[in-house]
Amino acid sequence: MNREEALQLVHHYVRSESLIRHMLSVEAVMRFYARKLGENEEEWALAGLLHDFDWEIHPNAEEHPLAGAPILRQAGVPEDIIAAVLSHADHTGLPRDTLMKKALFACDEITGLITAVALVRPSRSLFDLEASSVKKKWKDKAFAAGTDRQMMEQGAREFGVELWEHVGNCISAMREIADALDLAGSPAG
Repeated sequence: MNREEALQLVHHYVRSESLIRHMLSVEAVMRFYARKLGENEEEWALAGLLHDFDWEIHPNAEEHPLAGAPILRQAGVPEDIIAAVLSHADHTGLPRDTLMKKALFACDEITGLITAVALVRPSRSLFDLEASSVKKKWKDKAFAAGTDRQMMEQGAREFGVELWEHVGNCISAMREIADALDLAGSPAG
């Protein structure tokens, strides 16, 4: 499966623009880390792009992402990518025993927090966002209360990268697609 086919699959199952932007964010960060670590960039990016493709049709832990796996198989997605998608959810019980699986888990939740911080900035931009700004918002438990900070810490730890370095890496990766994320900034910003 190539990226265009993966995008078609995403657009077939996902209507929410914010969810699509989330998957694009995770794709960008996965691509960044694959490049940095000398891994298969296209494979890692596909895992990031597809990881939540079934959330709207299976919006609960009992089904997502397990019920989406047969759809991915039918679409011809390679098994190692499907395994990464499955392992990004703790409740599946699948071990995160490869670097790609660890990366996907580490990149998923944190991109949501980064997006939330960027959206409340006057500039609405990733280009003037630094890890220190995310760290300030991190301490405010009422901010982006739906994000799981413990999961973010666990993900960085399992992936073997210091949390705030990881946040900086994610921001850098997301800047590469800021326009697609609608986080390039306002004309006045």
